[in-house]
Amino acid sequence: IILGVSAAFIIGVLGFLSLETSLGYWLIFSFGATTFSVLVFYKADMAQPKNVFFGHLVSIIVGILFNEIFGMSFITLGLAVGFALTLMMYFKVEHPPAAANPLIALLSDVSFEFIFFPVASGTVVIIILSILINKYLLKRNYPTKFF
Repeated sequence: IILGVSAAFIIGVLGFLSLETSLGYWLIFSFGATTFSVLVFYKADMAQPKNVFFGHLVSIIVGILFNEIFGMSFITLGLAVGFALTLMMYFKVEHPPAAANPLIALLSDVSFEFIFFPVASGTVVIIILSILINKYLLKRNYPTKFF
């Protein structure tokens, strides 16, 4: 129950920032799975702050570049996800929820500003709140490593 309430709180904060302020969008679909990862699989490498932040960053950049250079097609959808996955593995920033970001970028036709809002800003909020929740509410050792 505490994990569910914690996940609702994290997504609720991002939703509030997106819908009730003039700060722009802070929320994308893949953040639901990211929140699950940092709360449930908090010991796993994929849930550590470095992986969360850079996994999302690499993946959204790949998606936007594919969209800008090649446009959206069934071929670019697959290639963008495959390329993002490869780069996450190469840079050792694997974060499975971030594999959705190229799809988001291509299907939603987002611009480069999307990298900062909502992706970078939203991941920072998720990381900060997950550290606070895991350390102080759940009394867990999270993160196990930052970088």
